[in-house]
Amino acid sequence: MRRGFYTIMSAQFFSSLADNALFVAAVELLRSSGSAEWQRAALVPMFALFYVVLAPFVGAFADAVPKGKVMFYSNTIKVGGCLMMLFGAHPLLAYAIVGLGAAAYSPAKYGILTELLPPSQLVKANGWIEGLTIASIILGVLLGGQLVGDRISHMLLGFDLPFVDTGIDTPPEAAIASLISLYVLAALFNLRIPRTSAPLQPLGHGLVDLVRDFSSCNTRLWQDKLGQISLATTTLFWGVSGNLRYIVLAWAAAALGYGTTQASSLVGVVAIGTAAGAVVASLYCRLDKATSVIPLGIAMGLVVIGMNAIHNVWVAAPFLVLLGAIGGYLVVPMNALLQHRGHNLMGAGRSIAVQNFNEQACILGLGAFYTALTRFGMSAFGAITIFGLLVAGTMWMIRRWHQRNLVVHRAEVEHLLEIARSDKVGTH
Repeated sequence: MRRGFYTIMSAQFFSSLADNALFVAAVELLRSSGSAEWQRAALVPMFALFYVVLAPFVGAFADAVPKGKVMFYSNTIKVGGCLMMLFGAHPLLAYAIVGLGAAAYSPAKYGILTELLPPSQLVKANGWIEGLTIASIILGVLLGGQLVGDRISHMLLGFDLPFVDTGIDTPPEAAIASLISLYVLAALFNLRIPRTSAPLQPLGHGLVDLVRDFSSCNTRLWQDKLGQISLATTTLFWGVSGNLRYIVLAWAAAALGYGTTQASSLVGVVAIGTAAGAVVASLYCRLDKATSVIPLGIAMGLVVIGMNAIHNVWVAAPFLVLLGAIGGYLVVPMNALLQHRGHNLMGAGRSIAVQNFNEQACILGLGAFYTALTRFGMSAFGAITIFGLLVAGTMWMIRRWHQRNLVVHRAEVEHLLEIARSDKVGTH
């Protein structure tokens, strides 16, 4: 890998580590303050809100400013969200501000890969960065669970600044305050990311121009015969995965009687499997064969439903590893194919912004749906069944869609696959 790739990986690791630990701390902050269950479930769609609202702008911004600086600014916004959470803002609002920072961060994080590396290394790079992101999810949810636990929170609350009353008096508040240091560390790595030779693309002249440009990019990717399939697959995967993170917490409480600290470890177990699947896919799956993994999406949905039959942690752990591994092997090649088609059709930042818009809109929609279900009393078991059927059924339709493309648009699909094959051995 070229110089700078490992700096990007380090920055991504610490920023994602803090994001995932903060999610657990925010859940516990709402729980300990007596907030309703639906408010805890609403954390997921609130985080996705600015991904959707700002999608026309963050991609163009990432293409107009050196991406290392964009990532630095984004981590600064996340620190601001943490401070809001500590000093009186409603946790849902403050967590949405952290999501604002994440929304700006993502197009720069993934877009710089296509600028820094040749297409032949995109699947491998995605495997490593997704594997590292999943590792940060594992450690992040475990870290968040431990920080709000009795032992470590007692130590954190024992620290006092002389002559200063911080107002930090509860375990989740102490956890959130400590996580600010991780965002600062990530920001320092952002400053070390090298400037690539890719030309900057100027922003449009106004909001209308940016929205029109984004709409054009979104339409272009959905009309591309490979872009539409990879975009549909990754959109569904992340829509479900984003909400499954909270559903596993709720399921662990209902099926195993776990509290936040114990349940967070099971979210990490899913992430272990995803990391393993991502790394294996990066080693063995070629870019031009990415669509062959689509049937795994159907299997993933059926495995999700199987969670309802598990009430023993020793059975649950390997089962959740399997669930994660299927998802990891599915998403890495499809994500790389989507980046490849997006980079060929438009700027890297714009293509990632389009991807984020669709994926986060799915997270937002499914999260709002799940929140409504909990608001009206549906159990975690019922939600798991609905999500599993949704994944399996939708992935089956995506598979049929791709098969129809192969019949009706075979020449075009084969031409696009040939581009992927030729780029696999080419360089920028």
